[in-house]
Amino acid sequence: MSDSFAVSRDGDVTSIVTDKAGDGNRFSDEMAIEMAETLDKESKSARLIVFKGAGKDFCLGRAGGMGRPPGEAYDFRVGFEAVFNCYDSFRRCRAPILGVVQGKALGFGCSLASLCDITIAADSATFALPETSHRIMPTAAMSALIDRVQRKQLMYIAYSAEEIPAEQAMMAGIVSIVVPATKLEDAAKGMIDKIKKIPKPAVLAVKEFTMNGMGLSNPAMLAFAQNLHATVNSYSKMRD
Repeated sequence: MSDSFAVSRDGDVTSIVTDKAGDGNRFSDEMAIEMAETLDKESKSARLIVFKGAGKDFCLGRAGGMGRPPGEAYDFRVGFEAVFNCYDSFRRCRAPILGVVQGKALGFGCSLASLCDITIAADSATFALPETSHRIMPTAAMSALIDRVQRKQLMYIAYSAEEIPAEQAMMAGIVSIVVPATKLEDAAKGMIDKIKKIPKPAVLAVKEFTMNGMGLSNPAMLAFAQNLHATVNSYSKMRD
């Protein structure tokens, strides 16, 4: 692992901390690639992955700002594969990802906060997609929010480019729960402890069903739920 991230493990709980506080935890393409590789690796054994940003802000966006696309559109599209693969790594990770957000989560940071399966935010945190204010069309960032955020909220966030408070982000679907900033670490620890007490097969199955069930027809969703319910709840390790 590079010096961009600090990774630690406590049993089958993995913690990943973006360790670039001096630069607002902004992500370069190389960091996006490394993040995806780390999630893919940890997904094989972790029951839970905790994701944080060091310092006062969760993530201020992408390193290098929002410059205009150089050269041909096709080359620019290929150049963004690292970003889209990073987004997908959150979705394809077998273990749930718990995001812990303080300060600002802007652009790419807002996307990552939204992609976490559970996101706990300090009441002082703010969220934004500022791309349109820089004359950038933001469907890259919007693709991370599209299955999390209500349609009207998504369009408001994208068009206004305004920083919204944590409570509004929770109502929109970016955040799961908002707590006082002084209680953020306690709230994260409380959630970690709860997930540790759940049998690991059930922890993984809840994410599997949530990520795959919503796009199915109702009959297919019910069949999927029934299959998981029978398979997981009859598994001997559910009683370990």
